[in-house]
Amino acid sequence: MEELLERYTRYLTAEKNLSPYTLRNYRSDILDFARYMAASEDVEPVAVDRQSFRRYLASLRDRGIASASVTRRVSTVRNFFRFLAMEDVLEANPLAAVRAPKRERRLPAILTKEHLTALIEAADETTPHGLRNRALLELMYAAGVRLSEVVGLDLSRVDLDERVLLVRGKGNKERMVLIGEAAESALRRYLRQGRPQLAGPPDEALFLNRDGKRLSGRSVQQIVRRYAMRAGLAQRVFPHLLRHSYATHLLDGGAELRVVQELLGHASASTTQIYTHVTEERQREVMLEAQRKLTEVILSRKRRRR
Repeated sequence: MEELLERYTRYLTAEKNLSPYTLRNYRSDILDFARYMAASEDVEPVAVDRQSFRRYLASLRDRGIASASVTRRVSTVRNFFRFLAMEDVLEANPLAAVRAPKRERRLPAILTKEHLTALIEAADETTPHGLRNRALLELMYAAGVRLSEVVGLDLSRVDLDERVLLVRGKGNKERMVLIGEAAESALRRYLRQGRPQLAGPPDEALFLNRDGKRLSGRSVQQIVRRYAMRAGLAQRVFPHLLRHSYATHLLDGGAELRVVQELLGHASASTTQIYTHVTEERQREVMLEAQRKLTEVILSRKRRRR
């Protein structure tokens, strides 16, 4: 099994140009499936059939695995077996007709503009690390970039005069994103006063850690959580939440769906479409709140007349 998994990983690396993070998730999903087959079905994973695979899916639900994760695992394992059939390891893909359970649509959470302001302003700009963190937070919201994109940014990809960044997204695709005045100012302060004090050996990374090397994704996650707590935000805050907020606020402001799709780097407009539902839901909540207040005013006036 390990040898087949290594072959599949090499294939994905060469043909699909997937990120190490994605490859690690694929590998973890396949190994989880293999462990189930060995422990619960007492057969080799390559001997799977549709019935045993359905029992595996049932076990995932029993373990409380979210439906989105179950859907991803179905796709991962099914594609693995398609590769094995393509390589003539198997005569046919035994899971070719298996369909993933229908995913429930969940609207992404977002931060209000007030909460975003509190989060960003929680960064202390009197230290090199504070200057870096303020610039990092400003940039993630201003550009709506993914975690992997912001840690992968190099100095040469930043044009502050034009307020343009060149980021490398999923599938190694590059796109240009725009930033506003606040992000530009924060980046200039960081590059002028903060980054020189963090820099060690020459490194092209825009954001550096205390050792002068590229800041890691895990560090960015910790930075976001720390400042969310410092700002007193009750909801769980993570880097991708800034991207959700960016997209929703653009649509709230009247931006066209196709423009937001390009800025986010989505391959399909259907992926961006979910943010229109967030906007609609927010509008509905505002209307319901307005109706509630109006009802209270009317009832209050009626009571005073009695």
